[in-house]
Amino acid sequence: MRILITNDDGISAPGLVVLEQIAATLAGAQGEVWTVAPAFEQSGVGHCISYTRPSMLSQLGPRRFAAEGSPADCVLAGIHVAMKDQTPDLVLSGVNRGNNSAENALYSGTLGGAMEAALQGIPAMALSQYYGPHNRDLDDPFEASAQHGADVIQKILAAEPKHQEDYRLFYNINFPPVPAAAVKGTRVVRQGFRRGSHFSAEEQLSPNGRRYLWIRGGDQHVHTAPDSDASVNLEGFVSVTPMRADLTAHDMLSGFKVIE
Repeated sequence: MRILITNDDGISAPGLVVLEQIAATLAGAQGEVWTVAPAFEQSGVGHCISYTRPSMLSQLGPRRFAAEGSPADCVLAGIHVAMKDQTPDLVLSGVNRGNNSAENALYSGTLGGAMEAALQGIPAMALSQYYGPHNRDLDDPFEASAQHGADVIQKILAAEPKHQEDYRLFYNINFPPVPAAAVKGTRVVRQGFRRGSHFSAEEQLSPNGRRYLWIRGGDQHVHTAPDSDASVNLEGFVSVTPMRADLTAHDMLSGFKVIE
């Protein structure tokens, strides 16, 4: 198996080392793991692509590249440049430092990379490690994803529909904020919504009097609805959420027929 990996925390991020190990396990002795990751951190860029400016692609070693761009840029560079003669069988994005459950999924560059791979017709998964008081001070805060990641991915690949058209599936995987031994299992659940918790902006004045804005995150330990991603994560389960890039609110189509 040929696997392309990327992330949004950057080429030097510790979560990328974890993903390299997961990918190596999946690829096997006869497989290949290719890395194309952002040269600098790209958290929060979503599915952004560098459409109006060129990006530099630097080779750092065998099958290892850094791109001055977003995770989606990296996936495009991986598929169409670095691996142009050998399309990857699987694209993995992560392991993100922090969760991409609930509304975080909409901002996530980690998911943006997986989404781009799916739009290119390639199986793709985004992996994120929830942080909390039970794992943030461990020697390895990524312990849960490191020990359970390969097994979860293998199970998804075995269950994935073989024939997909148009907007194919990609998968949002979030590992709970607990040590690996405390993971209770895996749940396939919907995307949740943290009520009363959201991003905001805060103004500050610099010493020279100029105005700057800082983006602030909300409380990440607010439970979402039962049987949704953040809620099961906070209960100690790995969440798997199948997703598509189709943004249509299908449940509302018939209700708006009156305006035709």
